[in-house]
Amino acid sequence: METTSKSRAAGLAHLRRADLSKGDPIPLPLVMASVFHAPGDATGFNQYGRFSNPTWAAVEHMLGHLEDASCVAFPSGMAAISATFFSLLKSGDRILVAADGYPTTRLVAERYLGAFGVTCDLRPTATFLDGGFEGYRFAFVETPSNPGLDICDIAAAAEAAHAAGALLIVDNTTMTPFGQRPLDLGADIVVAADTKAPNGHSDVLFGHVASRNADIVAGVQDWRKTCGSIPSPFDAWLVHRGLETLELRFQRMCDNAEFIAPRLREHPAVRSVRFPGLADDPAHNLARAQMERFGFLISFVLASEDTAEDFINGCELMQSATSFGGVHTSAERRTRRGDAVPPGFVRLSVGCEPAEELWQAMKASLDRLGG
Repeated sequence: METTSKSRAAGLAHLRRADLSKGDPIPLPLVMASVFHAPGDATGFNQYGRFSNPTWAAVEHMLGHLEDASCVAFPSGMAAISATFFSLLKSGDRILVAADGYPTTRLVAERYLGAFGVTCDLRPTATFLDGGFEGYRFAFVETPSNPGLDICDIAAAAEAAHAAGALLIVDNTTMTPFGQRPLDLGADIVVAADTKAPNGHSDVLFGHVASRNADIVAGVQDWRKTCGSIPSPFDAWLVHRGLETLELRFQRMCDNAEFIAPRLREHPAVRSVRFPGLADDPAHNLARAQMERFGFLISFVLASEDTAEDFINGCELMQSATSFGGVHTSAERRTRRGDAVPPGFVRLSVGCEPAEELWQAMKASLDRLGG
């Protein structure tokens, strides 16, 4: 039987069923332990908290089910990205990173990898394939880009990178495996911040690396084990709980975004809107080809920094906050994070509120701006 998003969602909450014995708890138990009983040869068993933990293993099983790949969990999305970089690279390597993705990724590449003799080149997401991939160890792209929501053709990038002897790494944080499947499109590695929609409740930091290449996975696992970039068991337990409702929340958030984006575009206070689900968005056709949903992020521009702040702070059903993917709608003026965007640029993370009520609250705040 063909595996689909619906079948993955259906099985997600039942992955532990086959291993349960009579009297076992159905919810995942939280294992808070730094040491485990390990007499004699303990190979294959839990021994020490830096090496393994049953709660991590359960989360990695869930993430692997969604990615159809081996997954390695980390204490944040940036920890996952850093582990991927440092486990793959050596002095003298060159890498290509999207110029308009999450800025901390570029910071790690330029500030820390550069000190070890790794050269980092930058290229915009929308033109990521221009210039090819010859001479690069890997190409790293976040698509849709955060916060501009430009899109890269993952299948074409994977084909071109492989022809040049390079790997393709895709940051899929904005979409989750329910919205986009980079490994199915040819990417070698997926990284993601499960802090966002997978956990969904804005109370934990978490990340993962996924790959179908056993050597890559082994290298990332060894880096984590050796360097100690391990997730907290309690954080893993929270993410496990969040993943059980991810599909439900994600679909609601995407539905809400598709409801709100065209209404934002028509409001006189809004100067421009980027959302892949809009038929006239520059990325729409490519989004339809490679994404299962259009996502829950909307970017739009208001008249000024002050106008953007007034809108966010004046909306009763919106939190002024960085990050995204929570059950609550939130927004942020992104120039305060150093993104190369207009002063009134707002990144909107659409939550799970009823769509009409959410839009009416947003419209009331926009109306107070004076058009």
